[in-house]
Amino acid sequence: MTTHEKKVLVIGHKNPDTDSICSAIAYAWLKEQRTGKKHVPRCCGEINAETAYVLKRFGVPAPDYIEYVGTQVKDIDIRETAGVDRDMSLKRAWLMMQDSHVVTLCITDAEGHLDGLITISDIAKAAMELSDSGILSAAATPYANILDTLDGTLVEGDIEGLRYTEGKVLIAAANPDLMEDYIKPGDLVILGNRYESQLCAIEMGATCLVVCEGAKVSMTIRRLAEEHGCVIISSPHDAFTVARLIDLSMPIGYFMTTDNLITFRTDDYIDSIRDVMAKRRNRDFPILDHKGIYRGTISRRNLMDMSRKQVILVDHNEPAQAVDGVEEADILEIIDHHRIGGMYTFQPVYFRNEPLGCTSTLVYLMYREQNVEIPKDFAGLLCAAILSDTLAFHSPTCTEIDRNAALTLAAIAGVDTEELAGAMFAAGSHLAERTPEEIFYQDYKKFKIGSITLGVGQINSMSAEELAGIEERLKPFLVEMAGKSGINMLFFMLTNITSETSRVLFAGDGAKDLLEEAFAVKAEDNVCVVPKLVSRKKQLIPGISAMLQN
Repeated sequence: MTTHEKKVLVIGHKNPDTDSICSAIAYAWLKEQRTGKKHVPRCCGEINAETAYVLKRFGVPAPDYIEYVGTQVKDIDIRETAGVDRDMSLKRAWLMMQDSHVVTLCITDAEGHLDGLITISDIAKAAMELSDSGILSAAATPYANILDTLDGTLVEGDIEGLRYTEGKVLIAAANPDLMEDYIKPGDLVILGNRYESQLCAIEMGATCLVVCEGAKVSMTIRRLAEEHGCVIISSPHDAFTVARLIDLSMPIGYFMTTDNLITFRTDDYIDSIRDVMAKRRNRDFPILDHKGIYRGTISRRNLMDMSRKQVILVDHNEPAQAVDGVEEADILEIIDHHRIGGMYTFQPVYFRNEPLGCTSTLVYLMYREQNVEIPKDFAGLLCAAILSDTLAFHSPTCTEIDRNAALTLAAIAGVDTEELAGAMFAAGSHLAERTPEEIFYQDYKKFKIGSITLGVGQINSMSAEELAGIEERLKPFLVEMAGKSGINMLFFMLTNITSETSRVLFAGDGAKDLLEEAFAVKAEDNVCVVPKLVSRKKQLIPGISAMLQN
């Protein structure tokens, strides 16, 4: 069995923002330094323009994308039985199965691609049903297999690369006069030490002689065999044993199953293969990697011992915002600054949640608490994330802890917070060429409040003109999308960072009344203006939630 190094995935929420990505990167590195165990950041959505700018500026590669964290084949122990050559003899295949305690061998080519399968039942069936004296040649049996299977010694001939391809297998039990009637050119003859029989077989055109019980072969016979191109093999076994064993020299490629093979890939999800395995009687199933190269086998028993992916969630704790398949994963930790959202876990977890403006502030505090020096590039990421989530300290979610953390990180990274914030927001606001759908889902989250599901997006900008242009394009999109995908109401905040005001677009039954009552404003043409509203987490959602609960 192969035992995989268990790595922990550190993942932010869907439609990731700068905080989600940067906190995942920095926290994964911190955990690896402290535990020595592999921790890798992942993202479960497209990285937006602002975050891409931040990553590029500080020279940090974007995390790999992950769509689903359900258990995959590569997460379970694969039996790494080596692929075997199609020319392996039935005898060798049987012995290998006994030694390795397996019932299936996978036959592969020189590059490792799967050619077919042979099972212990196939070998037993072949041994029981063989009755054709011509099957040895029909199977194009390598002479090397015959020599090995009979524990033989090569007396005459060059058999390297040579196959037995014509004739039948005979036992020379009769006298030479009768032998002349039934030995044909190309036959393989099993015989003893009688000179006359050996001579007759060669003269009748036999391709190979198997001399039993280790009997010596005269120089005359050897020279004659050389002249006629006849191979002579000496075996220590008697004629009965040789006759019984010789069919086991045939190559497994002749008996292997090649059609309708059931194979799985290392990146296949267990959910998708479980039903297939249940419907087939196969004991073992071959596993191929993403390049189609054979890697080993699994059986139904492996599914009993499988282990779930291990994940740490950052910047969210609501199932609706988590990567798909999270319900099948082992959640080890949750690091967040949002409201508690009802995430279910299989076991107790480390859950750190503080009322701060940014998860990256929490990550910064944990570096300090654990006396781990923050690398310059990660300091830049964490600083940028805090500026993004707090709207450069303009958001009501921003605390003095956030501000102090950002300023300290800026000093480590060698950046100016005002310049960095301006460059980030400018990079993230170039939305003229993007579709309404791309703009809406750039920073989008779903919230479940009672029986009502809300979808809320947000764009921050310092340009009133840019926000006005986006507004006209997004209005019809929200109306079109309202009610789809189980979303009852849609909202989109167009937040002007400079004036600290949001124009909130809305769609869906009850959305207009909800906004007007929650924020004491008047809505018109699917939009309302809410002064001092800049935070989705701390202002919009709490206001809407209070009205729904009332």
